[in-house]
Amino acid sequence: MEKIQLVVLGLTASPASNNAYALILKELEGNKRLPIIIGAFEAQAIALEMEGVVPPRPMTHDLIKSLIESFNSSITEVFISELRDGTYYAKLIFEDIGLELDARPSDAIAIAVRCNSPIYVNADVLAEAGIVTQADEADSDEIDGDNDLNFAQPEKKKSNKPLTKTDQIQKDLDKAIIDEDYEKAATLRDELKKLLESS
Repeated sequence: MEKIQLVVLGLTASPASNNAYALILKELEGNKRLPIIIGAFEAQAIALEMEGVVPPRPMTHDLIKSLIESFNSSITEVFISELRDGTYYAKLIFEDIGLELDARPSDAIAIAVRCNSPIYVNADVLAEAGIVTQADEADSDEIDGDNDLNFAQPEKKKSNKPLTKTDQIQKDLDKAIIDEDYEKAATLRDELKKLLESS
């Protein structure tokens, strides 16, 4: 099974759900993003660590890090192994003691950022749920130069004829990606995939 390394790109509020956030992971050596919808507590835990904020009392993920270190162990990697029925599954892998623990991706990543552990995803999961982007170095003349990633958009010719259902979904998907509404983009991607498979 092929593994692809990811890094945490950031967090955005999820407009489709109250108290939910989209955790955006990015290929270390590629142009795909993997959005995962997580709860507010996990989003806060990840954001605090990434911003270097030390809470007055240890949070749950800080406690887990302390436990791991007190047993002289370390997390070899966090592995996002599966996507079933819209739910991601992850594992904390400890090679030094031959242990794999199931975890929610949000918790696993909150621990990984504290332990400086690499994050990997099953290549099949990234192929199914990843959103392709285009790095700004490749098309620097088309970007404003703010070093963000530019979403690759299919070239569309202007036409007066009405859009097919497939074209309309693709148009909505492109807009959701530009707006960074990853939850909507994932839903539209799945809808488009089903439509294309049935035709």
